[in-house]
Amino acid sequence: MRNFKIILQYEGTRYQGWQRQITTGNTIQGKLEAVLGKMTGQDAVQVNGSGRTDAGVHALGQVANFKIETDMTPQEIMDYINRYLPEDIGVIDIREAAERFHSRLNVREKVYRYRIWTAPVPCVLERRYVYELRAELDVEAMEREAAMLLGKHDFKAFTSNKKSKKSTIRTLREINLESVGNELVLTYRGDGFLYHMVRIMTGTLIEVGLHERDEQSVTRLLENGTRDMAGALVPAKGLCLVEVVY
Repeated sequence: MRNFKIILQYEGTRYQGWQRQITTGNTIQGKLEAVLGKMTGQDAVQVNGSGRTDAGVHALGQVANFKIETDMTPQEIMDYINRYLPEDIGVIDIREAAERFHSRLNVREKVYRYRIWTAPVPCVLERRYVYELRAELDVEAMEREAAMLLGKHDFKAFTSNKKSKKSTIRTLREINLESVGNELVLTYRGDGFLYHMVRIMTGTLIEVGLHERDEQSVTRLLENGTRDMAGALVPAKGLCLVEVVY
């Protein structure tokens, strides 16, 4: 069996997230596995993603791997996959990987980006990719609170998954806030992210920027917070997985 590593992009608007589901074939993983099954004649080609993006979340640099028996070259495989994938999913790189490479287990860090539209007018052409808040934000206050999130912490207050018994400790290495025209773009870099973590952190920082939350609340959330104390879950469409680092 040969192991292949791919990098893909997708617009997540019309998909039910990354993960294959029994009730629908309308997932990114499901679409990839269907095409690979057709290519190889195998019914059980498993595509492993670096992580699960939620319904509506986009990706510029999602990474996945799969093992198949084939004599095709990587270029031939990529050409075949892109020929049969929907136009809102595309493989942009493929290469043969070491036998033990696993796109999820070998991840060192991930980079996510969240886009917020702050102008009072509609964002017509980019409406699928930004959260149209349409309100001014105190970016300096947001930056001060974002700095409190950096480092190794227990982020249990920033996840919607209340039943998981897995560790909620993660390390955030960078949070960058940049004003680009009528947008505020937040970039997060860390060793891993919990379910809804980026969207809840962003919602919390937005409430700081709107002066609906005091500037010490992030510290309190990290020390003894619960999900109920954190900010709102912002829409999925503003979120994009930018890069996965190995």
